[in-house]
Amino acid sequence: MDNVTEEKFIEMLGKPETGHVRRRDGKDLEPGIPEYIVKPTSYRTRSWDSTQTIKIIDFGESFPRTAVPQTLYTPLPVRAPEVIFQDRIDYYVDLWSMGCMLFELFVGQPPFDTFFLTPKILVGQMQEMASDDLPERWQETWDTMNAGDGIATESTGPNLQEWLEEVYFDGPQSPDLSREDIVRLGQIIGRLLQFEPWTRASARQVLDDPWFDE
Repeated sequence: MDNVTEEKFIEMLGKPETGHVRRRDGKDLEPGIPEYIVKPTSYRTRSWDSTQTIKIIDFGESFPRTAVPQTLYTPLPVRAPEVIFQDRIDYYVDLWSMGCMLFELFVGQPPFDTFFLTPKILVGQMQEMASDDLPERWQETWDTMNAGDGIATESTGPNLQEWLEEVYFDGPQSPDLSREDIVRLGQIIGRLLQFEPWTRASARQVLDDPWFDE
């Protein structure tokens, strides 16, 4: 990748296909909504080493620290809980998203559902996966979300480590990692998937974990 120019990269992937985003009522887009979307592409040429896997990740939005938006429209399966609970937003949201992406990069699917997912269902699943409890300041909002349709959402599924091992070892691919590796990976992801934003491991702490060098 270091020796591939932008022109060569586009030549190999093909010219991006874009589509403009418009509101049905014809009004102007709200702040934070992209003006266009880009159709995902796939890498077809074999000029590179086919044994190498390249993954490009985009969490959906970015913002300068001096202009923090009121909310974000990150895809729901990787959306940080403070966005859902309309709490203060800062760079910690990307640490949560990174935990979700690490899970998906190794097992092929996000830790949370992607079909028919709603904020209420997602928070219920978060409580199964997160390394800490739902903060008290969010409890009232959570109670209101649960009372919306009269059906309470309970955390009854597997925890993060159980789900990680189940998806990885029962998946269609041949395991490349040992069970000890998956335990170590689960510990790293667990340090990122914490409700309380400031308690999440920093990107530097994750990168400095010895497991990545072993």
